[in-house]
Amino acid sequence: MKPEIKRAICAAVENEPMAKTLHMKLLDLQDGCSTVEMIYAPETMDNIYQRAHGGAIFSLIDEAFETASQTDGTIAVALNVNVSYIASPESGDKLIARARRVNQTHKSANYEIRVTNQTERLIATCQAVAYRTGKTIPFL
Repeated sequence: MKPEIKRAICAAVENEPMAKTLHMKLLDLQDGCSTVEMIYAPETMDNIYQRAHGGAIFSLIDEAFETASQTDGTIAVALNVNVSYIASPESGDKLIARARRVNQTHKSANYEIRVTNQTERLIATCQAVAYRTGKTIPFL
């Protein structure tokens, strides 16, 4: 990945409203791979059963997917995202989403994403497909 692409994606995440709202941090970004973390805060991320809301975990997955799929400097959009929720995190857990590209063609790319906590306890897994538009990312 070109250094200017990495800088542009990192800056975009720092200014992204959803990432800011959920206090997500982009920890690592490589070609086709991304690591993003967020602290699970029950007071803002719980569902009606006082467990982690799937949407909060999905948002973390989507951030890792979004950043990993843009590393060639072109816009990629989600076609399909299939999440399996394995366990609910505990209050204060550091949730880490790691996205990894497993295949890419001219028009699509497949990703595996895993969410763990700070002790590597598996929280969720995901298979995702991106459509590659070929258009340059606008913030580059």
